[in-house]
Amino acid sequence: MTGPRAPIALSQGDPSGIGPELALKAWLARKNDTHPYFVLGDAALFERSAQALGLAVPVARITPAEATKTFASALPIVDLGFPVKGVPGKPDAADAPATIAAIERGVRLVKEGHASAIVTNPIAKEVLYGAGFTHPGHTEYLGELGAALWGADDFPVMMLWSSQLAVVPVTIHVSLQRAINELTTDLVVKTARIVHADMQRKFAVMKPRIAIAGLNPHAGENGTMGREDLDIVAPAVAQLRAEGIDARGPLPPDTMFHAAARAKYDAALCMYHDQALIPIKTLAFDSAVNLTLGLPFIRTSPDHGTAFDIAGKGLANEASLIAALELASLLVERTSLA
Repeated sequence: MTGPRAPIALSQGDPSGIGPELALKAWLARKNDTHPYFVLGDAALFERSAQALGLAVPVARITPAEATKTFASALPIVDLGFPVKGVPGKPDAADAPATIAAIERGVRLVKEGHASAIVTNPIAKEVLYGAGFTHPGHTEYLGELGAALWGADDFPVMMLWSSQLAVVPVTIHVSLQRAINELTTDLVVKTARIVHADMQRKFAVMKPRIAIAGLNPHAGENGTMGREDLDIVAPAVAQLRAEGIDARGPLPPDTMFHAAARAKYDAALCMYHDQALIPIKTLAFDSAVNLTLGLPFIRTSPDHGTAFDIAGKGLANEASLIAALELASLLVERTSLA
């Protein structure tokens, strides 16, 4: 069991994206009660980035055990020994192994008790594929790492969380056609069970209310716009309710996300990626957090991508990374007290 005072591990993400800038700015915005964190990456990259961006951030090369005592005076970096080749805005495939190594090392440090959680900066999957990365995204890769290190048969579930809305896509990083083909009653049930359990365990919501969106417009309108909601989603809701889970649906997706509707549930289960992410990114683009449920460790991330177009220009908004660090810290505390 990892202690609540262990620092948080922060992966550098794609080094040619905005991850380094975000980490530097987040450190500058730290408060007296900020949970200490350390970056896994290339220390020289962060020194160059701080100088180029005019950010007064001293960088300290440390071991994980030194992170907490160092955090107040410098940004702690656990140097992985992978000098970055790319430049801001121009990713280099040669940096892919370093990006993958930072994620893996972070998870291992959590397993070993040297970190309390992992926060991941954005990656560019197309850059990683050339280095043998075979996963659709962070979520799926973290599930594999969790299974390998903890020996558990984990089922990772992606939640996008903000104070205004929490959403979970049942199918994630696949085409819309494939999402429809892969959608099953069992998948909806399995995903909702994870959401229910982690809302209780990590968010201390003892009786979570889960709103379940229909797949089709108007939730299929009793089969006139497709039978998927009658044949797949409705049976899942019935099964969940029979298990004592407060599941509601299938609900028309176009009326689920206004303020009065959001007040009636704790999390929204959506059938595909954009059905979930469009509303939360509209409501909380700069403050939403990507949280992976169903894992034996805590992982959060900013809810945005690498933003290569603004990398190195000093324009990146660190709010989502700060929110990810704060949520990870909160969940570490709640989990340790459970």
